[in-house]
Amino acid sequence: MIGPPTWPLKRLLSYSESWNLGIQHEFAGKYTLEVRYVGSKGIHLPVQTRLNRQSLTTSTLFLPTFITPPTQAQLNALTATYSTIAAGSSYVPAYAAAGFNSASVVAFEPWGQSIYHGLSTQLDRRFNNGMQFRLAWTWSQLRDNSTADVFSTVLTPRRPQDFQCWKCDMSTSALDHRHRVTAQFIYELPFAKHSDNAILKYAIGGWTMTPIYTYQSPEYATVENNIDTNGNGDAAGDRAIFNPAGINGTGSGVISLCNGSLPAGTVCGSAASRPYLVAYEATNPNAQYILAATFAQSNNPRNTLATRRIDNFDITVSKKFKVREGMFFEFQAQAYNMFNHPQYVTGSVDNIGSIGYTASGVTSFLVPGKLVTPSGGNNIVPTATDVANGVNAKFDQPNITFSSSPRTMQLVLKFHF
Repeated sequence: MIGPPTWPLKRLLSYSESWNLGIQHEFAGKYTLEVRYVGSKGIHLPVQTRLNRQSLTTSTLFLPTFITPPTQAQLNALTATYSTIAAGSSYVPAYAAAGFNSASVVAFEPWGQSIYHGLSTQLDRRFNNGMQFRLAWTWSQLRDNSTADVFSTVLTPRRPQDFQCWKCDMSTSALDHRHRVTAQFIYELPFAKHSDNAILKYAIGGWTMTPIYTYQSPEYATVENNIDTNGNGDAAGDRAIFNPAGINGTGSGVISLCNGSLPAGTVCGSAASRPYLVAYEATNPNAQYILAATFAQSNNPRNTLATRRIDNFDITVSKKFKVREGMFFEFQAQAYNMFNHPQYVTGSVDNIGSIGYTASGVTSFLVPGKLVTPSGGNNIVPTATDVANGVNAKFDQPNITFSSSPRTMQLVLKFHF
């Protein structure tokens, strides 16, 4: 065998429990209204973990991140340093005692769970007088503790932030879309439909127009650091710091702060300064998300950053040309995103095709800022240079990262027999 084992410690089959309640009412001879509640719970879902790794940081042992400049006296009073935390072991003692202390023991375990609640309404009009339509609205909420465990995307982490606390990862799912509204119409154009001119009726009459409007709430992504913040040997799930007083959607880097014992000539943030590095400070105190540097403590759960919503209009125009009984051609002209409305969404606006976002460019979209070596050596107040160096210009900028979902058009010819 090459590498550590990946089989589950205890084999449990995944299963789901579902329940629903619906009410349907027909009225006016051609309308049907339906209201449904749907609930579902996923149990023993497979998750990706590293069994023998633990975080070096704890709720009491970490390097604090200041929003506003501290005093040197405050920094001198801090007892934990980068070096003292790094001196700990990221291997779980029981595994280390058994000899599993040289590499991560990767496993897919049945520790995943999900819970879904949805309320959907739908109004249908039967085809009558050349028109049929369906209007639908769904409100739903999906929470889980794992989504992308097979690395289908970096928008939500494939592994937990803390391998020893799966309940800590229970939060909004990457698959959660709180609202979805659709409106679909089928309308037979009345032009020359009853004309006595056979040529005019054949060429112009009989066209059908099918517009579809879709609105969908955004996918939520996880603001990450792209570094191993908690020191457990894995950077995939480590998250940023949330500042509730910050400006929505903004990010900040941090500078390193050292105590007064830093030797003269040593730059705070360099490898030589680690025995004296005791804290970090946001370069932008007004940011909503702040980078959690190595051994800092994150307070941000999974999937809190709203990406962009879908607001899309598609249309199809079609006509059937009869050859003989039971045999006809159908011509269609289709336009997706008819009005070419820029929609920088994380997936596709009008189909269910999978779009895997695992590239580094998407990772940059999630990182709020950069770790900065103070330009003044050990300055407590960030300089203008520090502020500029801490900016990640790609953070929460979907127009840089994702496609605008431009309009596409196609012609279709079908032969029915």
